[in-house]
Amino acid sequence: MLPLITEEHSSLAFAEIFQDVSGWRKKMIHYIKDENPEINTAIIEAANNTELDPKAVALGAYMTYILLEMATKDDEMMVGSSSYTIEE
Repeated sequence: MLPLITEEHSSLAFAEIFQDVSGWRKKMIHYIKDENPEINTAIIEAANNTELDPKAVALGAYMTYILLEMATKDDEMMVGSSSYTIEE
């Protein structure tokens, strides 16, 4: 099951992305290439094998990736911080 992407995740991501869309997209190319080369290859293939603007396709894919990553980290923090103690 995919994590829930909140409005806060979107706001944080969009604030960074839309400051310099081209620069952010280029940064993400290198980030995802290191983090998950298979996803990076799939994004590049999709961008190059459609009649759509390759940069726009890549931007959408990278935005989705980073939003899912943010939501996953939040989910993991919530699960890790919920500890149950039994009081005697």
